[in-house]
Amino acid sequence: MSAADCLSLALLCLAGAASPGPSLAVVLNACFQNGRRGGLVASWSHAAGVGLYAAITAFGISTLITTASSLLKGMQMLGAGYLLWMAWRLWSENGTLSEAKGEPGKKSQAMRDGFAVAFLNPKLAIFMLALFSQFIRVDAGPTVKFQMTGIAWLVDGLWYTTVTLLFTRSGFLDWLRGHAVLINRIFAIALGLLALSLVVSLVLGS
Repeated sequence: MSAADCLSLALLCLAGAASPGPSLAVVLNACFQNGRRGGLVASWSHAAGVGLYAAITAFGISTLITTASSLLKGMQMLGAGYLLWMAWRLWSENGTLSEAKGEPGKKSQAMRDGFAVAFLNPKLAIFMLALFSQFIRVDAGPTVKFQMTGIAWLVDGLWYTTVTLLFTRSGFLDWLRGHAVLINRIFAIALGLLALSLVVSLVLGS
């Protein structure tokens, strides 16, 4: 890939990563629950999920996902169910938050949530297919495909790392921790509405 193609691909990946949605809510919630370390873990586990879809797309297997409508809808319903479960878990929180020390339990939860919200979002496969089709050539070798995958992974990870660093600035997170129950409920409502909107769109589209 030329330098111009790499830059164009990176900017388009950044535009996709910066779009508000469940991924942003999950990363911010990880910051809120376990500080900067939790946010960074969620950021890069989410990037791993994005990188996985990018690799699947670059190597041509994503056509199986985009052409099998029943598989696509099944994954979308599974993703909606996971978001609803996360919303219920947040709503049930009693407002007692751990200090930002990166406890193993909290770190594993942030890792799981970050990866799952990316992996259980098959719209990523469609986005990657539409995006990569503009850059990949029929005769593209493995090096180009790995390069494209790496750009998608790195841009996503760096974007949410930036979000984490801004969100966990000194003083701001402490203020949020003082309103733990309210913030948990806000995240729960946001995730619940996102999940319900996905279910409604699936039902109406079927």
